[in-house]
Amino acid sequence: MVEPTTIEHLAEGLCGFSAVLFTFIATFSRSPPVERLVQNLIAASLIAAAAVLWWLSLSGGELWGSNYLPKPLSLVCIVIAISARMNIKGENVSFGANPHTIGKEDKED
Repeated sequence: MVEPTTIEHLAEGLCGFSAVLFTFIATFSRSPPVERLVQNLIAASLIAAAAVLWWLSLSGGELWGSNYLPKPLSLVCIVIAISARMNIKGENVSFGANPHTIGKEDKED
């Protein structure tokens, strides 16, 4: 039987790995094949983290002192894994003002 603290460290490691990759996704997006690979890695590690968090909950372990937290966090991991697979290719989805063009528009007028 695996100790709950070992499962907790595994879950924290998988979440941390995903967070680091997610932080540097803009760097990886310079090459489309590398971006797709990193997106797949993020999604896979988050799905694995969700499974490990569920396992932690079933084994009676705690995450940051709470035995309630692993199950909701596993759902958050799944939602972020799905969103990590979305590839918007730099399209403006917010339809807000672009700060890079505001100064240019004033100069043109």
